[in-house]
Amino acid sequence: MSELALGIDIGTTGVKAVLIDKEGNLIREVNKPHDLISLKSSWAEEDTAAWYKNVVTAIKELLASGIESNQIKSLGISGMVPALVLLNEKGEVLRYSIQQNDARAVEEIKLLQQRLDPQEVYRRTGSFINQQHVGPRLLWVKRNEPDVWRRLRAVCGSYDYLVYRITGKLSLEINWAVESGLFDIWEQEWIPEFLEAAEVLREFFPPVRRSLEIVGEVSPSFAKESGLRAGTPVIAGSADHVASALAAGVREEGDLLIKFGGAGDILYCIDELKTNPRLYIDFHVIPGKFLLNGCMASSGSLVKWFVVNVLGQDATPEILTQLDREAKRVPPGAGGLIVLPYFLGEKTPILDPLARGVFFGLSLHHGRGHIFRAILEAVIFGFRHHVEVLEEMGCNIRRVFATNGGVKSQLWTQIAADILGREVRSFPGHPGSALGVAFLAGKSAGLFKTWEEIELFLRHSRCFIPDETQVKLYQNAYSVYRKLYEDLKSDFPLLQPLQHIEVKN
Repeated sequence: MSELALGIDIGTTGVKAVLIDKEGNLIREVNKPHDLISLKSSWAEEDTAAWYKNVVTAIKELLASGIESNQIKSLGISGMVPALVLLNEKGEVLRYSIQQNDARAVEEIKLLQQRLDPQEVYRRTGSFINQQHVGPRLLWVKRNEPDVWRRLRAVCGSYDYLVYRITGKLSLEINWAVESGLFDIWEQEWIPEFLEAAEVLREFFPPVRRSLEIVGEVSPSFAKESGLRAGTPVIAGSADHVASALAAGVREEGDLLIKFGGAGDILYCIDELKTNPRLYIDFHVIPGKFLLNGCMASSGSLVKWFVVNVLGQDATPEILTQLDREAKRVPPGAGGLIVLPYFLGEKTPILDPLARGVFFGLSLHHGRGHIFRAILEAVIFGFRHHVEVLEEMGCNIRRVFATNGGVKSQLWTQIAADILGREVRSFPGHPGSALGVAFLAGKSAGLFKTWEEIELFLRHSRCFIPDETQVKLYQNAYSVYRKLYEDLKSDFPLLQPLQHIEVKN
C-alpha cells in the first residue's frame, strides 16, 4: 500500500480535501461547499460548524474510496488568514468567524491610528493598520458584543481551529501572527503596547508554530467520527495563499502567483525580508524565503455574486461556461464598461475599507456578457495594480503562475495574460492550497525530501501568451480603472449613513 499525505483547505466558499502520494499523484479530491455570510454591508462571516461538518464529510468520502486509514502518514490544513475564531473557556465557538475580508471595523481602525504611531506599526509589523488586522476587529467585538467579549478566552484562525478540533491542541501558525498587526515580524514576538492599544490580552493567543511543526495527533474522538487513524500526526498548517504559492512551484525570487480564489491573492517570492506599505508580507513555508503579498477582498466571489444574486441562478459549471461564451464575444474594455471590484472594501494596494463596487459606463446596449467580462477584467486590473507596486520596488518578475478556481476559465486566464502583458502558466486541474498543505504534511512525514519535488505535481499546465493587440487595447481601460477610484474615493464615505437604514414593517 502506498503512503499518503492528506491536505485540507478551508476556503471562502468550501472545503477541499486531497490525498497525494510521493510519486506526484493526486489520488483523490473531494469538495464540499459552504457559504460566506454577509448579514450587513461590509460584513464577512462564516459558520465554523459548517467547516467542521465539511471536513468530517470530506475525510469520510476519501476513505470510502478504498483508502486505508493507516496509509495516511500525516495531515495538514490550510485556510483563510487572518480569520477570527473566538473561543470560550471550554473551547466552544462564541460567534460566527469574522473573516479576513470583513470591513466593519472602520471606527476601530481610526481609534487605533490615534493610539499608535503609524510609522512604528509599519516598522514592526510590515503594514499600516487596516481592515485585515486582527486588532481593529477584536476591538469591534469588545465595543459591540460585550457578552461575547466577557466569555472570550482564546483567539485562533480558520485552519488553527480545525487543527484544534482534530487534535485538542490550540496553536497559531506563524503567518496568522505575521498578518495580525500585533506581532513583530523581525523579533517574532507579540508587541505588548500594540496589544494594550487594542485592549487585547496576550493570554488570548495560543503558541505560534511554524508550518511544518507537528502540533498534535488525531485524537481518539476525531478518529471515531472521521475514520482517520488515532495518532496520525497533524502539522501546524499554512495560510491558504502561502500553500497555493508552494503548490504552484513558487520557490525562487522573481516567481509570481496570481490566485483566482473567492478573494484574489498575488504573491511574489523574495530572498530577504522587506516590506512595502501597500502590500503585506508573509513567511514562505520554505525556510529563508518570504512572500510579498497582495490581497483583494473580492475576486471569484464577484463572479458568484453576479450569477447568484443578479442572475438568480446557481453558479454551476454550465452557466459559467455559457457566460464565458457571451463574454468572449465582447471586445476588451467590455464596450466601455469599467468595474471597480471593491464590493467588500479593499485591502491592498489601496487599503480602503470604505471603497465600494462601481459599474461605470453602463448603457442600454450592454448585456450580461458585457457585465460579466467587465467583472473578469476588473479583477485582473486589480492584479496589474499590484504588479506596478512590485515594479516600483525594483522587483523583477521572472515567471507568472495562476491557480485556483478561476483558471478553469481559459477566457479569464487569457485576459490575465493580456492585461498583465506577460506569459501566464496556469494549472486548471490543480487543487491549489489543499495540494500545498498536503505536500507540507508529506514532507513532515518524510514522503518528500526536497522542495523541488513539488514539481512532480505540476506536469499538467496551460500557457497563455499575451496578444499584443489586446495588450494595447487594455491600456486605456486600465487607465480609466485607476482614475475612477481616485475620482470617487472621497465620496465613498458619503454612502455610510445610507448603508444602515433599515426597512420598518
